[in-house]
Amino acid sequence: MEISVDNKALLHLMLLLLSLSFPPSASGLACHAGDKQALLEFKAKITYDSGLLDSWNPSTDCCSWDGIGCDSFGRVISLNRPGHFSNPFPVEAIMKGTLSLSLGNLTFLQNLNLEFLMELEGPIPPEFGKLTRLNNLSLESNMLTGSIPTTFRNLSDLKQLYLSDNQISGSIPSSVFESLRSLTELGLSGNRLSGPIPESIGTSSLLTMIFLYGNNLSGPLPSSIGKLKHLTFLDLSENQITGSIPSSFSGLSSLEDCFLRENRLTGSLPLSIGMLSNIKRLYLQNNRLTGQLPATIGNLVNVTDLLLSKNSLTGRIPPSFGNLKNLENLDLSENQLSGPIPPHTANIPASAFKNNSGLCDAPLPPCKHA
Repeated sequence: MEISVDNKALLHLMLLLLSLSFPPSASGLACHAGDKQALLEFKAKITYDSGLLDSWNPSTDCCSWDGIGCDSFGRVISLNRPGHFSNPFPVEAIMKGTLSLSLGNLTFLQNLNLEFLMELEGPIPPEFGKLTRLNNLSLESNMLTGSIPTTFRNLSDLKQLYLSDNQISGSIPSSVFESLRSLTELGLSGNRLSGPIPESIGTSSLLTMIFLYGNNLSGPLPSSIGKLKHLTFLDLSENQITGSIPSSFSGLSSLEDCFLRENRLTGSLPLSIGMLSNIKRLYLQNNRLTGQLPATIGNLVNVTDLLLSKNSLTGRIPPSFGNLKNLENLDLSENQLSGPIPPHTANIPASAFKNNSGLCDAPLPPCKHA
């Protein structure tokens, strides 16, 4: 029997509504057998899961397992830390074991989130490089070791990469930045990474947030970092970064938070620092900066926190500091500044200026005029 055009359209609409009425696991397309096997092999590598994997029963559809999301064809597209949504405050959210190589067989995976499980250990398998559809990878707050796999260069769709608070060592592979052109957020803080920040970081031009604090990174700041026009947050604190702040920093036109404290930065602050028109928090304390404070700092009209203590800055505080109307937290202590403190900073506590033997006037004692 021939079906009319109108009836065909109605039939298509009914089928569409029917498919939207049921979750993938109930639509007749059960979890893909290969994906199910990969997940069970991952579970087999876990020696303790605090009950997080109780629903991972081989006799049930894996699309119904806690933490698993599937598409309409039964392919696993999301592995989110079990218990993350069903029980937002688990009494004990610990998973002990290693990352199975089999996870690399979940080739339709878009989201892989095994963060804050505390006791996942061992290396990140290079097989993760096969997850070419991955948008989000978060393994932070575990006990992972080894290096960042160079196979990550294959993850060209990756937008968020978080490996913070592990025990990952080695250098940051240059090839990663050269290939991850879609990356918007990078979190590698609290590890044991060493070596320089690759110059190739400038090719990940969509980056908005970079967390690299608390490592052993060394060498100079790459000048290419100034190409990151969308960057709003940068934290490179507590490393061993040397050299001067490159003038290319002026290209960070969207930057709001910049934390470079507790490094080994030298040289003077570049005049171009005044071009960071959106900066709100600038932390440069505990470095080895020298020279005078540039008058262009007065262009940072949105800054609320300006911390430059424990350096070797000299000369006077420029009058342009009077332009910083939003300034709430200023610390210039423990430098070698001299001369009268500009009147517009009189409401700032004296502790902000302490241990600068040449500074005088309110809130410090008055200058001694010859």
